[in-house]
Amino acid sequence: MTTVTFQNKPVTLLGSRLKAGDKAAGFTVIGNDLLPVTFDATDGKIRLISVVPSIDTGVCSKQTQRFNEEAGELGDEVEVTTISADLPFAQARYRSAEEIGNMQILSDHRDLSFGKAYGVVIEELRLLARAIFVIDQTGTVVYSEYVSEVTDHPDYMEALDAVNRLKA
Repeated sequence: MTTVTFQNKPVTLLGSRLKAGDKAAGFTVIGNDLLPVTFDATDGKIRLISVVPSIDTGVCSKQTQRFNEEAGELGDEVEVTTISADLPFAQARYRSAEEIGNMQILSDHRDLSFGKAYGVVIEELRLLARAIFVIDQTGTVVYSEYVSEVTDHPDYMEALDAVNRLKA
């Protein structure tokens, strides 16, 4: 298992890491309208979940913008979501300011339900580690990336290739 670092210092991730072939865990997060959103809400779709520590940082913003652009090209059978532990108010402000309209941005701040289920809670910071998950229409993980240095970008092309293989 690869060590995950934040600013080159090792951090502890809570929860179990998911890998290809694992059944995707259920979770409940909060939408920008403060209403709960569950994993089941997108049953039957291909899901690309982009996980960021904070929407207000440069790499997180670029990652979200990149996947928002891609989401516009992937079609209705793909649900693209960014999840962070930011407050829903900050996420809504960001969505509006950056004109993010092709994907949802959801908050795991309340109880870290997603973060614990997917093994991305940074214990020392109460933030989520940078990661990408692609889940098929049956709820099986087909791709996961836990970025080894949280301040680095994920492998966008590998994640998108996993999505496109499912669409084929």
